[in-house]
Amino acid sequence: MTHHPNHGLAVALFAVVVAVTLTITVWVGRRGHAAEDFFAGGRDFSPLQNGFALSGDYLSAASFLGVTGLIALYGYDGVLYSIGFLVAWLVVLMLVSELVRNAGRYTLADVLALRMRQRPVRAAAGLSSMVVTLMYLIAQMVGAGSLVALLLNTNSGAAKAWTIIAVGALMIVYVTVGGMRATTWIQIVKAFLLVGGSVLLTVLVLARFHGDLGALMETAARRSGEGEKYLQPGLNYGSGVISRLDFVSLGLALVLGTGGLPHILSRFYTVPTARAARRSTMWAIGLIGSFYLMAIVLGLGAGAVVGGHDLRAANSAGNTAVPLLALDLGGGDGSTWGLLLFAVISAIAFATILAVVAGLTLASSAAFAHDLYARALRRENGRQVSEREEVIAARVSAVVIGGLAIVLSLYAQRLNVAFLVGLAFAVAASANLPTLLYSLFWKRFSTRGAVWSVYGGLVPAVVLVLFSPVVSGTKTSVIPGMDFHWFPLENPGLVSIPLGFLAGWLGTLLDREPADEDGYAELEVRALTGAGAA
Repeated sequence: MTHHPNHGLAVALFAVVVAVTLTITVWVGRRGHAAEDFFAGGRDFSPLQNGFALSGDYLSAASFLGVTGLIALYGYDGVLYSIGFLVAWLVVLMLVSELVRNAGRYTLADVLALRMRQRPVRAAAGLSSMVVTLMYLIAQMVGAGSLVALLLNTNSGAAKAWTIIAVGALMIVYVTVGGMRATTWIQIVKAFLLVGGSVLLTVLVLARFHGDLGALMETAARRSGEGEKYLQPGLNYGSGVISRLDFVSLGLALVLGTGGLPHILSRFYTVPTARAARRSTMWAIGLIGSFYLMAIVLGLGAGAVVGGHDLRAANSAGNTAVPLLALDLGGGDGSTWGLLLFAVISAIAFATILAVVAGLTLASSAAFAHDLYARALRRENGRQVSEREEVIAARVSAVVIGGLAIVLSLYAQRLNVAFLVGLAFAVAASANLPTLLYSLFWKRFSTRGAVWSVYGGLVPAVVLVLFSPVVSGTKTSVIPGMDFHWFPLENPGLVSIPLGFLAGWLGTLLDREPADEDGYAELEVRALTGAGAA
């Protein structure tokens, strides 16, 4: 792909996206300084607004860039990612959304601390929330790096590194200045742009193939270089028992992870009631479902129009499939429409990344300030932290977390974005979801059970990733030159999720201190009726 002077257009649109989001942040940030404004946006968003914000929070660079890239490269096996991401919402709708809205205030730990001893439970849940959000953040920032490198038509590490630093700096500004209210409005704007851009591209792909899906699939299979295998299961996850197990592991992580993602759970606190939380989940399912149907068409379209060889040449993990497809559909490199469409789609992808990193940073700094700083790290009878101090702590921690995410992202640039998110989901499904479900539905669940459940999922998940082929032992590993891997699977979910559930059960059985039955009765009434909810 030759360098074209009109890349300036794409850069200009990026600048517009940044300017608009910063304007929203400053305008909204002036309005409220109370903790409820900062952490929960004042709890006055409507179900429709929150549904858009939820889908904005969930449809990250992993969905727009990563999943479409995997479908373009691996056909059938890529489609399974989008199904996993979508099915997960049924778990959230059935088991989590209303109960969490009633039982908590700002974070996941609020729900657990209702009937457990505060300090150990908040320390565990706060730590695990921060680990999950950091892993997720790294994925988004890697996506930003490959997107801007493609735009400026360079493969230099320096361009990617500066992009990652710039995105990190922006997200710190969004969170410290605007809090949850600004983040929510940025999500809503971004969800509109993302769905709109996807509809436009889907129509163009279908028009190119005269609405014939069969022809689209045949062309994609032919140009992928894999032929028939492209349309059958097993191209990416079929070379043996290990890769099939890896696939089961990934599916488990995707389906169970969403219900434990801190930045998704905190979204339910931005609506006034539990009924609104459920209705906003319904809106989100509609928006997310239609997006993933379009993502399948776009992935096949990128495979058919751009071709597997060119996609891999531009980015070996397929992260740039959608912008390249847009360039081609508009008339190819050098055509005005092609560059315009390329620039618009790239700007939407950039807005996607900015919105999601803002939500993640906010969830992470809330976990630190609200759970660790204000509660877990205090002596039981010590001075209480005021709401104002809590908000200041959240702002400071946003800066620190942002800095840490920038440093880690610089090392993970060779990995597929959707794959990195799969790891974050595995940790959320192993540490957060078992604890949350036990807490809401098991009367005997005790403090020790809760603490064991979090660490029993978190520690194995992180350790198994460190000693898996993701970190060492293959050409695409984070440290390609070394090999210290002994765990064969790339996604730890298959082992770490059952361990999280098992640890919670064992911890409860071995706890000499009985569960707080009155606490559970209170939690049940509050979760189911909303009486006494914040």
